[in-house]
Amino acid sequence: KTAPVDPRDLFRGDYVVLGYEIGTIELAGLDGDKAFRRGDPIHVRLGADAEGFAVVRGAFRSRPAGAGTVIAGRVSSTVACRFGEDGASDCGQPNSRLRVDYGLENYFVPQGSGRAIERTERRRVEIVAAVSSSGEAAIKRLLIDGKLVHAEPPY
Repeated sequence: KTAPVDPRDLFRGDYVVLGYEIGTIELAGLDGDKAFRRGDPIHVRLGADAEGFAVVRGAFRSRPAGAGTVIAGRVSSTVACRFGEDGASDCGQPNSRLRVDYGLENYFVPQGSGRAIERTERRRVEIVAAVSSSGEAAIKRLLIDGKLVHAEPPY
């Protein structure tokens, strides 16, 4: 699940900055390590929720052994607010959360389409990402209401 944030850059063209539910990690109750600092590399084991969306199952300082999808990222903050169901930030809970960047946060779109995506309700926007065996991720498709809006060409 994702949320659009910003649709354009004067020099780089139209793009959308996306915020992900897996971008805010509550360490309590997860497998893995509990101590991270800003700038640390992190390896996040993902699972699927009942709707098939990615959820965090563990957070590790180094790539964990075993099966499952593991995405690599970098800790951008050790004090993060969670997004509520309405898409608003909820900072009223204790600050035991990490903010993680996966390299999926900026997505360039055809000229003129960024603002329309930004105005779309958070719960309607989804992405499909590919994750390599090393944990690197790339956006393959952007969906609104489950329908394809943008697709990346295969390389």
